[in-house]
Amino acid sequence: MDAFDIYREIWLVDFEFTARPGERPTPICMVARELRTGRLVRLGGNDLYASKLPFPIGDDVLFVAFYASAELGCFLALDWEMPKNVLDLFVEFRCLTNGRLLLNGSSLVGALLFYGLDMIDVSDKTKMRELAVRGGPFTDSESLALLDYCQRDVEALAILLPRMASEIDVPRALLRGRYMMAAAQMEWAGIPIDVETLARLQRNWERIKSQLIQRVDNGFGVYEGRRFKSDRFAAWLVDRGIPWPRLPSGALDLKDDTFRDLARTYPEVGPLRELRHTLGELRLFNLAVGSDRRNRCLLSAFRSKTGRNQPSNSAFIFGPSRWLRGLIKPEPGRAIAYIDYSQQEFAIAAALSGDPAMIGAYRSGDPYLSFAIQARAAPADATRESHGLIRDQFKSCALGVLYGLGEVSLGQRIGQTSAHARELLRLHREVFPIFWRWSQSAVDCAILHGKLWTVFGWSIHTGSNLNSRSLANFPMQGNGSEILRLACTMLTESGIKTCAPIHDAVVVEADLAEIEHVVERAQEIMEDASRGVLGGFTINTDVKMICYPNRFVDERGQRMWNLINEISDELDRPDNGTLF
Repeated sequence: MDAFDIYREIWLVDFEFTARPGERPTPICMVARELRTGRLVRLGGNDLYASKLPFPIGDDVLFVAFYASAELGCFLALDWEMPKNVLDLFVEFRCLTNGRLLLNGSSLVGALLFYGLDMIDVSDKTKMRELAVRGGPFTDSESLALLDYCQRDVEALAILLPRMASEIDVPRALLRGRYMMAAAQMEWAGIPIDVETLARLQRNWERIKSQLIQRVDNGFGVYEGRRFKSDRFAAWLVDRGIPWPRLPSGALDLKDDTFRDLARTYPEVGPLRELRHTLGELRLFNLAVGSDRRNRCLLSAFRSKTGRNQPSNSAFIFGPSRWLRGLIKPEPGRAIAYIDYSQQEFAIAAALSGDPAMIGAYRSGDPYLSFAIQARAAPADATRESHGLIRDQFKSCALGVLYGLGEVSLGQRIGQTSAHARELLRLHREVFPIFWRWSQSAVDCAILHGKLWTVFGWSIHTGSNLNSRSLANFPMQGNGSEILRLACTMLTESGIKTCAPIHDAVVVEADLAEIEHVVERAQEIMEDASRGVLGGFTINTDVKMICYPNRFVDERGQRMWNLINEISDELDRPDNGTLF
């Protein structure tokens, strides 16, 4: 515990709360204990809401929780000031064990069992969580039981922290704790939704799906009722001369990723891919929208191996099909902006590898066309318009390399032979040799040390299931998540209302009169964050601004959005029998 001696007090905190889908949390009770003195605070019911912050949160105080964004969301609900220093033992346990096989998971119970500190009754924990989720009103005995349960979690933290302390990299852990504060604020903010259009789509959804199949499949003839027929699809592919990957069994590979990849090369596949994705993955009624007309759900920070967020695909507006993003609409007098990093993964690879050719390609403004020019596959004066097909192939190669894509998979992605793909990969090695040496050294480091880590220390253990492609990709994905986390932290701490993080982008919100200034400042902060992770290298940002009464438009989903709303409008006409 020596690393924590700089703190005058260390407060272990846990809340019980209820939060219905799309709604902000409603705190039920809180227990906090100061680690050294043992001072205990128990607050529930009216006492909780009537109380000011019952313990100090200054620079010399450490706030400790397990999955702290939940506790900090309760701080926001109670209008309490945020702590200065946050240590999240869930996040640190994930960092210490990421990639390892955990028989009991990464929950508080799992962490305790991992360290041989079993002290929580799992069945009791499940029962109490169900009671909290149910919400009030509570009987006196239920309220007391919840407080006692909350205290048991705090006592668990009191024994878990000393056990983990020697393994925690405190400065970097506090940076991750700052992100959990940002996550709480983003979950609190939520994304504005056009609930009237959502309600209309939900009302008509089953009939919309039937009409949608008829209209889209008219150009394919691969559906029988609502069933996709692979034999009909195979015949359609043969008729159009489109090569399609097959599984070892010989059956067509019908995964969505395969459809997405092939649609890049054969755009005529795109409508069918969007239809399958919409029918197969979209659960329109699961979208989490609160009574304040905002989409919000648990961001599930640090859940992925690369440290990225993993919000529910069905609850989060950016999870399902792209067309659904048309439901995002700012409120009257407000505007939102979608700000994303430009070619983030290519830029990270260039910066961390120090490959001058790759750095030059990124700074050209179009790294993929620059790669083609450097490889002498396009003339020096080539443009996206004049050499679009070549650019697309070199783009697929440049991005595929970062994912460890081999010649067969790359050939399938670009609709070319394996020999053609092999030549593209050879050109990539020839143009960017320093990157290739750096990438291999990352894999070698992981094998030698048994783990790999980002600039700020997020780690992944190799374990027995060594996957060199995943390891080669980890520096881009892991450091990409570091950049986004730092950006979100800096944005929220600067007072910019940040509604959500999306892989390599954020959504920010402001009044119409302020949005341009806010966007300019947000872009500066995001670029500062990239420099902070990449040793001064700047990743540029792009912005899409949406001002009321306009709605979010994703070009790749616009056709499906228009078609679905056209069908819904037709179904709502009186002559279709709909009452409204």
